[in-house]
Parts: sequence; structure tokens; C-alpha cells
Amino acid sequence: MKKQFRIFLFACILAIGGTTLIISVSCNTDKCKTLVCAHGGYCQLGVCVCASGWEGPDCETESRAKFYGNWMVYEKGSSSFAAQYPISIVKDSTSNVVTNVRIANFNNRFKGSVLGTVYHDILTIPNQELEGKIIFGKGNIYATDDVTYYQYGAIKMAYEVIDSITLQKDDYGYDAITDGSLISQWNK
Repeated sequence: MKKQFRIFLFACILAIGGTTLIISVSCNTDKCKTLVCAHGGYCQLGVCVCASGWEGPDCETESRAKFYGNWMVYEKGSSSFAAQYPISIVKDSTSNVVTNVRIANFNNRFKGSVLGTVYHDILTIPNQELEGKIIFGKGNIYATDDVTYYQYGAIKMAYEVIDSITLQKDDYGYDAITDGSLISQWNK
């Protein structure tokens, strides 16, 4: 009798466990059913995966927006003196590409604006020629003093300016291992 009771009890426990498992699996709702991801983003496992140029919980924020504004640059090139000067980064109005920005007063020498592209926290200056100089570089934005970088951010920017004719290079941390140059510091 005891043996039969144990078998009966074991069968009941299995039945309850199996029923609980079936109910919990069948009640599992689709986490993406109610989530709407903006600007071409899509939901995966309950989280928005954003299209290039967008970020945020619902892909509602332009990635480049955190770069917009006025910055103070502190730098010393490999063939130029230490300098401090203002620049501004704005939305690129010449194209509809959501990752493009324009940098005014770049290197404190260019009258035209320099094209930049943004991917998350990285600002890239693609290889371009402007006013007889070849320009390229890369940097990243970060928060200072644990505050949001939209308001009080800083960028560590490494770039080069090369004369198109003489090929004389002025390096700002891009090739620091070779020439000992320092990265350009941009503060909001």
C-alpha cells in the first residue's frame, strides 16, 4: 500500500509540474507585439534594434544630436603651435543622410565646413580635400564628471591635415606612435 501511495504521489507531482510548465509556456506573450521602433528600427526579443543614425529605447533619437553645439578646442599639432579656438558642429543640410554633420572653423583655418559622420559615440572625418588640404580623422564623445554628454560632453579627436602639394603633415594624435603628437581635445 505504501509503495502504491508513493507511485500515486509521484505521478501527481509530475502531472502538476507538467501542467504548470505548459501553462507558463503558453502564457508567454510576444514582447515585440506592443513595442513600436521608430525610424526603421525593428524589435528583437523585446528590444529595439535601431537603424544607422538612430538610438534610444524606441530609436527616437538621432545619434548625431549629441555632437551638435559649440565646442572649445585645445590642441597642438606635430608641426603647429598649441592653440585654443571655437568650433561648431551642426546638422549637415547639404544631404539627407542622418549620420552626417558639418564642422565649422575646423583646425581654426578652414572657411568651408568639414564633413563628419557619426556612428553611436564615434565621429569620423572621412578623407576629404578642402582648400588645398587633405583632412581625415576619428574621435569619440564621452561624458565628463558623470553628467550627460549632450550638455557637457568632450571629444577626443585624432586627425591629420596634409598639404595637397607639399604633402607636409600636421598630425593631431592620429599617428601618435610615429611622431609623438597629442590628441585634440574638444569640450562643450
